[in-house]
Amino acid sequence: MIVRNWMQANPMTIPSDTLVSEAKRVLSENNLHALPVVDDGKLRGLVTRANLLRMGHFVLRTQNPDEFNFFVTRLKVRDIMVRNPATVAADETMEQCLLRGQELGVAQFPVVDGKQVVGVISANEIFQLAAHCLGAWEKRSGVTLAPLELGPGVLGRIADVVEGAGAVLQALYPIGRHDDQADAGYLKKKVIVRFHAREVREVVSALEAAGFAVIESVETRRPALAA
Repeated sequence: MIVRNWMQANPMTIPSDTLVSEAKRVLSENNLHALPVVDDGKLRGLVTRANLLRMGHFVLRTQNPDEFNFFVTRLKVRDIMVRNPATVAADETMEQCLLRGQELGVAQFPVVDGKQVVGVISANEIFQLAAHCLGAWEKRSGVTLAPLELGPGVLGRIADVVEGAGAVLQALYPIGRHDDQADAGYLKKKVIVRFHAREVREVVSALEAAGFAVIESVETRRPALAA
């Protein structure tokens, strides 16, 4: 999965001489989490909703009319923005983006193509991606299997068992830590299985009979189709 295909494309940007109060309004009215700060086509910084909220709360707590007036009429984005923010390239993978966000503790990235800002990727897009992968909008049922060694054919065997129980398999997601290595050299991972089925317990029984330990199951009823 490439960042270009999941980012907010053609993002709103602001120049560094924008008033902070105006940036706050733009973020709020457009339900944005971050605004790249661009001067003459060059990325100068990043201003986030969280940053502006903290600044606004500080000014309100002081109850100082002069500070409030300065915040509203004189304080500019260049004074509070994150300078030279971390970025991701449009042709990088989402995996690279996630790792960089985790390493840096960053929830928003401007996305660049060369030196041009072409998008923004944030925790919001990551949540949407996770929801899409897990089928949140499709009302999928599912089970999670206890960690197992994912040697050759294991995922195929799981798929065969699930479909043999009458379910329509939608996705398999192996999830584990990079250091969860088993003796045979294969990674040991939990496996999330998502499917549509009339009876989830039948799928659970079939998996357990095949030797797979089920640690949780979720049954989601799909809405009935109109006659």
